[in-house]
Amino acid sequence: MSVTTTATVTASTKNLIAGGLAATAAAAVATAGVAAAGELAGIGLAVGGAPIPPSGFATLTVILSVLGLVLALVLARTTRRPRVAFVRTTMVLTALSLLPDVLVDAPTATKALLMLTHVVAAAIVVPVIARRMPA
Repeated sequence: MSVTTTATVTASTKNLIAGGLAATAAAAVATAGVAAAGELAGIGLAVGGAPIPPSGFATLTVILSVLGLVLALVLARTTRRPRVAFVRTTMVLTALSLLPDVLVDAPTATKALLMLTHVVAAAIVVPVIARRMPA
């Protein structure tokens, strides 16, 4: 019985990681696309005078999404209801991630675009990971 349990845990962990990494890649492409579209529409991507290239959005999306995946793996091992804990935690973190965008030295359109990229990334990554976690 322990061999079966171990195999199930390993398979579900692999499924979680594979799904999370696929969602991470999709979110990176999406956030870079949103940033590029905003730039094409005339929305500046400069914050505090420093321009952010669309590839910078993808890079940060990958880094933070992988951190979210690590959070999911930890919660899957340490909490009774990992899916609920993950969704609640990521919703709070996503909301908190919008605060710096409100405070940054940039035009309103740029702030809105920055916030949109956060929401786009979360909308892609969180459901994919959550669906693969134990309830």
